Amino acid sequence: MQGRKEIMAEDSATPPYGIADTASNDLLICRPGATIRETLARIERASPNLFQVVLDDERRVLGTVTDGDIRRAMLASMDLDEPVSGCMNTSPRIATQAEADNNEVVIDTSFFLPVVDADGRLVRILTRQRHDGTIGRVLVMAGGFGRRLGDHTKQRPKPLLEVADKPVLEHVLSQLEKAGIPEVHIAVHYLADQIASFVDARANQADIRLINETEPLGTAGALGQLPANLDGPVLVINGDVLTEVDLKALTEFHFRHGYDGTVGAAPYEVDIPYGVLRHDDSGLLTGVDEKPTYQYLVAGGIYLLSPRIIGLVPPDRPVDMPEILELAKRAGFRLGIFPVHEYWRDIGRPDDLKSAHDERKS
Repeated sequence: MQGRKEIMAEDSATPPYGIADTASNDLLICRPGATIRETLARIERASPNLFQVVLDDERRVLGTVTDGDIRRAMLASMDLDEPVSGCMNTSPRIATQAEADNNEVVIDTSFFLPVVDADGRLVRILTRQRHDGTIGRVLVMAGGFGRRLGDHTKQRPKPLLEVADKPVLEHVLSQLEKAGIPEVHIAVHYLADQIASFVDARANQADIRLINETEPLGTAGALGQLPANLDGPVLVINGDVLTEVDLKALTEFHFRHGYDGTVGAAPYEVDIPYGVLRHDDSGLLTGVDEKPTYQYLVAGGIYLLSPRIIGLVPPDRPVDMPEILELAKRAGFRLGIFPVHEYWRDIGRPDDLKSAHDERKS
């Protein structure tokens, strides 16, 4: 385990791709007047192609918009009901039909390339198909005591509490298996035998392995128990989080920006039941906001971390994720925020558990 303390060799930020020729179709295009929300829904339907080409009525290319463009718009607090033209790339790279026919086009930094005729009308789209760089290993943090849930977790660990007639851990594992994750590690401590029995009894599609914490290791310490010489990033997800986040989009975002670590960020609203006073430095009242609602991006318990960051985790010592992220920042590693617009619910409190149950039942 001594090698765990070392910063490992830098992993490639850009995995290799093959080029595919995709005939242009309505699933991959939208109009500039479509809302960001509508465009996002189209991108989700077009998966694994996480983009839209924005065309005018004559099918001329006005711009492009990717899943990443929309998530950056969310970071900038853009309203999802605004036109997509407000967040599209108005100067995308485009190839002519002649260039494409003569094999003069090489897709390097882009994941897709619109091909146009002499009048600028879309003919087809070249896309890069990922052959590797996908998530091969996941760590599910499931060792907590769940004390905020009171009596709910007196006899049962939090990941085995039921939501819509299935344990939370079943929801999590089913999503990972559906995404094709081959290897899942589950960090356990509190009532670990129950989780072990649950895993043994289910029809696992992934290779599932338990990491037994003899003493609680915090929200990140189990990373130090993973195999050495990791060959790619590890997805870390809290065992009390229910989400429908697009893992392919998360991975694309991580690699495209060359991040060492990517933090899934969920929107969280805080209602203030009072009038909030605005004032200057002298105490002069400048305005009153009556019962405002503030929205923040909070850590969603979803992280994609490179082997270099995992190499910062000390073995056999409790450590929390914020500490590791701070260490990574001080070490000069690139960290990014991936806004989660999909369904997300933390079940850490009784009200949240009830909300999750109601949402999954509806």
